[in-house]
Amino acid sequence: MWIADNWKDYEVIDCSNGEKLERWGKYILVRPDPQVIWDTPKKNRGWKHRNGHYHRSKKGGGQWEFFGLPQQWQIHYGSLTFNLKPFSFKHTGLFPEQAANWDWFSGKIRQAGRQVKVLNLFAYTGGATLAAAAAGAQVTHVDASKGMVSWAKENAVSSGLTEAPIRWLVDDCVKFVEREIRRGHTYDAIIMDPPSYGRGPKGEVWKIEDMIHPLIRICTKILSEDALFFLVNSYTTGLAPSVLTYMIATELRRWGGTVQSDEIGLPVTESGLILPCGSSGRWEK
Repeated sequence: MWIADNWKDYEVIDCSNGEKLERWGKYILVRPDPQVIWDTPKKNRGWKHRNGHYHRSKKGGGQWEFFGLPQQWQIHYGSLTFNLKPFSFKHTGLFPEQAANWDWFSGKIRQAGRQVKVLNLFAYTGGATLAAAAAGAQVTHVDASKGMVSWAKENAVSSGLTEAPIRWLVDDCVKFVEREIRRGHTYDAIIMDPPSYGRGPKGEVWKIEDMIHPLIRICTKILSEDALFFLVNSYTTGLAPSVLTYMIATELRRWGGTVQSDEIGLPVTESGLILPCGSSGRWEK
């Protein structure tokens, strides 16, 4: 498992009975997590002294309950600064476990000895975009949500990356890639973090089991001959790491290189164990 264990401003304190107890900077949150199927004693005082608690509804969705949580606050990861706020369906605007991937590809960008062009699809609030830009890459950031792209720009400003070579695009990721193929544009590295299910700006339905392999295939058509890395993330529990390996290895065969896929996770302070948080597939030259 690849573990995001370099955080100072974030911590999974404990997890039990479908929920995780987290520290985001100086604020304590309780949020649901479908992976937490065990029921262990909730001894940590944070379970009762939290600043925010997202309650799931049996009918779907849910709602936040606040105890002195500000509307927005910041946490840091190395030189990066992220603006957080509780919003729809339990999220805060950041997936901390992805820091394991940020560290991996940042090292590859720094060691490349050349300008690296990175395409970040389903780029959300820009964690991977900012990590790649801070490492020296030229980044194209694509997300279908105008609000998420605006949020990512705010994070870039807070991280001192206002002048970094980042192109911000509100677009359907598949249609963008198809246009880039027609334009003849290529990228040295591609990152994709697709949702399990979603809709594009015009109501286009995205279902990862049906769409992920065709997307990987068309992305290879904009991957440069001297490609550096290719990263696919998945939060779909039914999509095993070995499936990611098979798809990536099949479509990137002509580039050579190696593929590794594994679970990504976060350390849990109370138990000393690791909370699984999805999977990633990594190809590298």
